[in-house]
Amino acid sequence: MAYEGARSVYGPLLGALGASALVVGLVTGAGEAAALLLRLVSGPLADRTRRYWTLTILGYALTAVCVPLLAVTPALGGAGLAVAAVLILAERLGKAVRSPAKSALLADAASQVGMGRGMGVHKALDQIGAFAGPLLVAAVVAAAAGRLWPGLAVLAVPGAVAVLLLAILRSRARRTVAAPARRSTSDGQEVAAPLPAAFTRFAVASALCTAGLVTFGMIGYHLVEADVVGAAGVPLLYAAAMAAGALAALATGAAYDRLGPRILVVLPVMVAVVPALAFSTGLGLAAAGVLLWGAAVGVQDSTVKAFVADLVPRPRRATAYGIFAAVQGGGALAGGVAVGALYEQSRTALLVVVAVTQVVALVILRTTRPVAESYLSD
Repeated sequence: MAYEGARSVYGPLLGALGASALVVGLVTGAGEAAALLLRLVSGPLADRTRRYWTLTILGYALTAVCVPLLAVTPALGGAGLAVAAVLILAERLGKAVRSPAKSALLADAASQVGMGRGMGVHKALDQIGAFAGPLLVAAVVAAAAGRLWPGLAVLAVPGAVAVLLLAILRSRARRTVAAPARRSTSDGQEVAAPLPAAFTRFAVASALCTAGLVTFGMIGYHLVEADVVGAAGVPLLYAAAMAAGALAALATGAAYDRLGPRILVVLPVMVAVVPALAFSTGLGLAAAGVLLWGAAVGVQDSTVKAFVADLVPRPRRATAYGIFAAVQGGGALAGGVAVGALYEQSRTALLVVVAVTQVVALVILRTTRPVAESYLSD
């Protein structure tokens, strides 16, 4: 509720503080990149120290603090935009700190019921908060005559409750994740077990999908600037996208357990279609684009993670998730800047560039699948 509620109005908030489309694309793209790239550090740290719960709670606490502080930025005058950008990046840093450790704990639990199904159910439950948060923000913003800051301030409540619940859960939880897998060299020294080649190829394909999937910050900016919806309507569409993501996670997660990684070829197709719909000037097409965007995010955050968990040794999952996210982060940064620049120059060029990147991603996925399926069968 806390961070998805805030993300639903990042675009309008930055625009109200004086940001251009390029700045919105840069800040939101850099935020996603930070949330992904910095996991390259936090993932191995989690596996090395085995402090999975500590890193998980720390990351959520950072987000819970930064989100409501965004409410003060409209009162800061000329400094508001810079402070908002810093807080958005710090909120995404919290995501980077917690995600590999949380995903390792989650994958260990999901393996008991089927990796695809477990990840899908988790994502669906996660989307309840992602659905409720934007609705809460929309209601408060509407009641405040379109002012955004009250909607951000109220998110302090779910953020604080989440951290409290995590602390209680940690006190009752048993440690279930194994120590990092090791192998010995010829001189007897221990080194970490290697990650399979199929993992690297899959990470590259996923990074291309992430680069092509425009941020909701850019979509929200477009919806307001093109007068498709008002500021209060943006979080409502975001909430609908989160609901679509929940359904997509459940559907593709179940399909993954039956069909394996071949189901993931739908992702680049979805990503390629999103900007053509979301950047239209009609409410119907734009809403369809937002729903498809949410479905693509749902697949990325559930079925993609299930495949990663199946590809790598269990005790190295946090490290693998960190590396995987770092590669995706490079795509997010490049994509955020490119989309922001192309949006202002040529929408047609934007659509073509996104389509080309997804064709490349699809080719890599199709060539990676036989190798991955052979690895999984072994």
